[in-house]
Amino acid sequence: MEKENIAVGLDIGTTKIVAMIGKKNEYGKLEILGVGKSKSLGVARGVVNNITQTIQSIQQAVQEAENKSGYKIKDVVVGIAGQHIRSIQHSDYIIRSNAEEVIGGNDIQILIGQVHKLAMLPGEEIIHVLPQEFKIDGQSEIKEPIGMYGGRLESSFHVVVGQASSIRNVGRCIQSSGIELSGLTLEPLASADAVLSQEEKEAGVALIDIGGGTTDLAIFKDGIIRHTAVIPFGGNVITDDIKEGCSIIEKQAELLKVKFGSAWPGENKDNEIVSIPGLRGREPKEISLKNLSKIIHARVVEIIEQVFTEIKDYGHEDPRKKLIAGIVLTGGGAQLNHIKQLVEYITGMDTRIGYPNEHLAGNSDEEISSPLYATAVGLVMNSIEKQTQSAVRVDAVEPSKPPVFRAPIVQKQEIDVSDNEEVEEEIKKEPTTGEKISRSFFDRYVDKIKDFLDNAE
Repeated sequence: MEKENIAVGLDIGTTKIVAMIGKKNEYGKLEILGVGKSKSLGVARGVVNNITQTIQSIQQAVQEAENKSGYKIKDVVVGIAGQHIRSIQHSDYIIRSNAEEVIGGNDIQILIGQVHKLAMLPGEEIIHVLPQEFKIDGQSEIKEPIGMYGGRLESSFHVVVGQASSIRNVGRCIQSSGIELSGLTLEPLASADAVLSQEEKEAGVALIDIGGGTTDLAIFKDGIIRHTAVIPFGGNVITDDIKEGCSIIEKQAELLKVKFGSAWPGENKDNEIVSIPGLRGREPKEISLKNLSKIIHARVVEIIEQVFTEIKDYGHEDPRKKLIAGIVLTGGGAQLNHIKQLVEYITGMDTRIGYPNEHLAGNSDEEISSPLYATAVGLVMNSIEKQTQSAVRVDAVEPSKPPVFRAPIVQKQEIDVSDNEEVEEEIKKEPTTGEKISRSFFDRYVDKIKDFLDNAE
């Protein structure tokens, strides 16, 4: 019987934590087997600030996904975001000892190794090293150097950096929840995988993922990642503004934003009013929808202007760097009424809302196709690329049999070994340069975090 490649993504957000279990169907589309969602209690602006609460939220989401799918989760690919993330551009080169030999994967690894020696600020670590273009003996714009001849191999890199302590805290939460960490991915890159087409990445596109605590940006041009940024504002700041401006509690403010909120003040007439129940027998409070949209508009404009500053810093106004495909909005904040029109008005760029349904199987639940789940879908796709076996059927898990101790243990070991051999067989297919780089680096990086956690016990 052919082994199922079951993938699991875990999106640890500021507002919600989502555990998603999926697999590829016979048409190459993503079939979602189960989704678990819980309120995120221990995370602020993408950073864990309460380990105990975060563990409880993760366990709740994982349990729900397991119950819905009938699978037991073993390990997850997790998304990393937060205000501590920054990115830098860096170029590096190596002189090869024998220019008569073709360039191989080992040369790329040596070049990557040099980038890892970059001096970072205290407490920072490199999360992603993303190659852009290679140069061989002065010949530029080479996308695939493996198999070519040359003495000097040079490349420009997009390096993503984050606080080591924040990343390790995420690792600690996952391990304490009883599951393993199989990979780390920057959340805007996961969202980009889920909602962007290859044509958009070639033409030039800016992905804006408006989450609860942060707004993430990823810019692509010529199919290559060019710029990433995390802005420490999101939908929660809008909710806080409504709470303060209308003198109501947070729960009511969030409901108002979702049901009646608009990013465009001109849409509401002066006489449109919503009545909100008063607290503990107090009089109901009447709120003008025009005032509500003015509050929302002011904050959304601030967020979009900060993102647009990042897009201009990348060099969008240079004709060679122009983002022809414009902007794609995703994340929970992209569901706000008239936000597309406001973004087009502020930036002057074509804008669309990004839904992850392009990669999903036709029978997928409509809720999963929402921009809210873009990051989680991207993380599951990332897990599938790693060819992980991240979950097993509940009925395939050996129940413990107290009278006989020996047999189940031996049997379990045999299953594990054969599974690993099958995975190794699959990986032997020759990957591209980008795949080699990301796989080898992430394996090392995740191992480093696991070692740190094990030693900290």
